[in-house]
Amino acid sequence: MYSRLILVSIVSAFAGSVVLAQDKTAPTVNELVAKNVAAKGGADALRALQSVRFTGKMLLNEGQIQLAYLETKKRPGEVRSEVTLQGMTAVQAYDGAQGWKISPFQGRKDPEKMSADDTKSLMEDAEIDGPLVDWKAKGSSVEYLGTEDVDGTLAHKLKVVRKNGDVVFVYLDPDAFLEIRSVTQRVEQGAQVEVETDLGDYEKIAGVFLPFSIEAGRKGAPDKQKIVIDKAEPNITVDDAIFKFPTSK
Repeated sequence: MYSRLILVSIVSAFAGSVVLAQDKTAPTVNELVAKNVAAKGGADALRALQSVRFTGKMLLNEGQIQLAYLETKKRPGEVRSEVTLQGMTAVQAYDGAQGWKISPFQGRKDPEKMSADDTKSLMEDAEIDGPLVDWKAKGSSVEYLGTEDVDGTLAHKLKVVRKNGDVVFVYLDPDAFLEIRSVTQRVEQGAQVEVETDLGDYEKIAGVFLPFSIEAGRKGAPDKQKIVIDKAEPNITVDDAIFKFPTSK
C-alpha cells in the first residue's frame, strides 16, 4: 500500500509567519478531485472500466468468522454482492432502480424487495469510481474542510452532499491522494446512521487503482466487517439479469 508520511515544518522565528502562511494555502476542491482522479489512473482508464468482479472473503468478529465474498459491479449503476457460509448464500443486489436481498442467515430464503432507505447503501456501492469522480454530473456538492488526523495520517477532508441528501466525508491521503477513509451519514428508517469505511491495499486493475481491503461498520463500533479482495476481474461480460429481482417461474 502507498506510504503515509507526516511532514513536520520547522520555521525560524523571524521568517516563520511568512513561510507558515505559504504552507497553509488551502487546495481547492477541483485541485483535490483532479489529483484523486489522476491517482486512480486517470479519467480515460476510469471510463474504460465498465464492469468488475471481486472475489475474496469477509471477516467478522475480529476474523473468527470467515465467509466467501463475491461482488459484481457494472456501469452505469448496478451491483450484486454475495456472502456464503456453510452452503448458505446471502444476496444483496441493485439494478439501477430496485434493491433486493435474500437473507438465509435470518431464516428468509426467498428474495425480498428492499425499502428506499435500505437501498441507499447499494446505490453507493454500485459506484466504480467513488463519490468524487464526476461529482457535478451526479448532482452532488463538494466542500473542502481542511485536514484531519486519520490514524496518524493528516488527510485532506472533503464533504460530499449527494443528490439524495446523504453526506459523505471523504479522506484523501496527502501524498497518494487516494481515499483512505469515508464516513457516510444517512437516514434509515427515520434514524440517523453513520458508517465509517477504511480503504487500503490498493492494486492496479486495468489501469485503475482499486482498494483490496475494505473495513466498514457503524462509527464508534468496536468490531467492523472486513472485506479482503483476493482477485479482481475487469471488464467481464455480465448478464443484467443477475441484478434484477428474481421473478417466479
